[in-house]
Amino acid sequence: MYRALTLPATLQLWTGTPAEMSTEPDSEFSLWEGSIVGKNIAFEEGKKIVQQWYFDTQDEPSIVTIKLHDHKMGTSAELLHTNIPEEAYEEMVDGWNENYFGELINFYS
Repeated sequence: MYRALTLPATLQLWTGTPAEMSTEPDSEFSLWEGSIVGKNIAFEEGKKIVQQWYFDTQDEPSIVTIKLHDHKMGTSAELLHTNIPEEAYEEMVDGWNENYFGELINFYS
């Protein structure tokens, strides 16, 4: 799962679009043809990804933390996404559930 979230070639397989990604802190990333852009903050290989997602008018950074845990069925993911702009909240929740984690589940099913 960690590789599916961090390797550009694997990201492209399950998203269906080219991806720009690196596991170097302070590197920028782009997913879904620029629909999601931001900066990589920290990585703990196989366990954790921390990113800043960019929103145009945002004063405070929007931080995404994904923690991966071993699970009897494979891997489970824990998501914390802070400082989502109010006007983007519903779309963001749907995006996480359907496009991001939903597509990952479909990819591994």
